Amino acid sequence: MKRAHANGLLLVAALIWGTAFVAQQTGMRDVGPFAFTGTRFLLGAAVIAPLAVWELRRLGRRGTFLDARDLLAACGLGVVLFLGAVLQQVGIVDTTVSNAGFLTALYVPLVPLAGALLLRERSHWSVLPASLGCFAGTFLLGGGSLAALSAGDLWVIASAVFWAAHVMLVGHVAARKGASVTVAMLQFLVTGLLGMALGLGQEGISLDALARAMPSIAYAGFLSVGVGYTLQVVAQRHTRAADAAILLSCETLFAALAGRWVLGEEMSGMQLAGGILIFGCVLAVQVLPLIGRRRDALAEAA
Repeated sequence: MKRAHANGLLLVAALIWGTAFVAQQTGMRDVGPFAFTGTRFLLGAAVIAPLAVWELRRLGRRGTFLDARDLLAACGLGVVLFLGAVLQQVGIVDTTVSNAGFLTALYVPLVPLAGALLLRERSHWSVLPASLGCFAGTFLLGGGSLAALSAGDLWVIASAVFWAAHVMLVGHVAARKGASVTVAMLQFLVTGLLGMALGLGQEGISLDALARAMPSIAYAGFLSVGVGYTLQVVAQRHTRAADAAILLSCETLFAALAGRWVLGEEMSGMQLAGGILIFGCVLAVQVLPLIGRRRDALAEAA
């Protein structure tokens, strides 16, 4: 696959993920956040299950098998994913799609910041200013006052903490046996089962309500979870990490555009500035370290 084609697939993935925020909001008209999250991720697990079976067969031919420790790690990852997904889903009811997209992106600077503070990992110099910039962007998204942030905004911010924890953990779990697709399928399955269990217990799920919400669930599950993840995995084998970081970060912009075009959402000048500031900081914290490493590699080669 040519790099241009891979970059195109990554842009499609970002478009799917960004516009899925609209589906997440419209689907909540008929079902609760637990039921929506549960059915969405069960559908996503079903989509990539054939890929997981193929991966396990390939690993089996090499004599590599998943043990109880691997399965427990994948299930634990699913619990973290569930907390991030359901908190975001609860929050999106009381905030705009634009805000949800930008605030979810706060997980990007949180990952290296948490790694530096909790794991004593060295972080790039850009992490601190990017984190401060994201805080300032959140302030602007709230209309110039953190107190003006809605309850939904706060739930989405809380979800970003778990998205960051998920990103920190997923690489370690998936790399144990090289079964990234299988780990993804298992965590989707755990998230889906937890959502459905809590949905049945707390919300009361009706088949009629699920049927009405199914177009939104299908978009968020089949496309966002299943297809979007698969496109990312395939495309990132054929493009540079810096390209992938930029293209996937466009998810936040697509969310804002979808909120405006589909739902008629409006952002004030101050909120727009806040969103742009968060987006810029997200790009910086991903791309600048990559540029620095490439520069060091060229210097060593010379």
